[in-house]
Amino acid sequence: MSDLVIEMLSTTALTPWKRNARTHSKKQVRQIADSIKEFGFTNPVLIDRQNQILAGHGRVEAAKLMGMEEVPCVRLEDMTEAQRRAYVLADNKLALNAGWDYELLAEELKELSTTGLDIDVGLTGFSIAEVDSIIADAAPEELGNPDDDLLPAVDPESVRCRRGDIWQVGPHRIICGDARDWDTIAALMDGQLATAVITDPPYNVKIDGHVGGSGKIKHREFAMASGEMSTSDFTKFLKAAL
Repeated sequence: MSDLVIEMLSTTALTPWKRNARTHSKKQVRQIADSIKEFGFTNPVLIDRQNQILAGHGRVEAAKLMGMEEVPCVRLEDMTEAQRRAYVLADNKLALNAGWDYELLAEELKELSTTGLDIDVGLTGFSIAEVDSIIADAAPEELGNPDDDLLPAVDPESVRCRRGDIWQVGPHRIICGDARDWDTIAALMDGQLATAVITDPPYNVKIDGHVGGSGKIKHREFAMASGEMSTSDFTKFLKAAL
């Protein structure tokens, strides 16, 4: 391969690859533009001898959004037509095949967002919700063995709370019942209307092996809609619950 030379070319002189299967949303183009503003144009656009873009479509769109007239380019002239077509796909897909060390990722995001560094953590490409979730998942859910929390067998005659019982806890009311049952909700509300409802319906997927920081964090299974329902059963479950 010949030595790579950086050329400054007009954005209007560059032509998108006609069969480029990679898409860039307006939000992502804005994120790329913000990154260029903060860090500079650190990754040249790769083009062929006809000025067709092989890699860097998003960067070129971001440059146009910013009003940049020229961008740094590297010309790859030794590829065959088949190699160029394969490379356009490989440049995008190979990056997607990488993984994350979620423990280190959480540490980096936490330090960037909480230690007063003069940097917008959004420049990493992670949304605030993603940052919060990654940091939260990196922390152990709880200490101890879950088996230690198992309740012993209880004599039915000594049960203190039964279905339909309502407990007054200060200004709050707690009912023992099925949240999908309208009679249960009506008894709890006692003619009042809620200002807001905060609920977390299950997704009908097993928790074990599917939830947690890259397998390092273990969450317990729960009793209902944890992967045991068929599509039709789960649809009925959600309609009743919501």
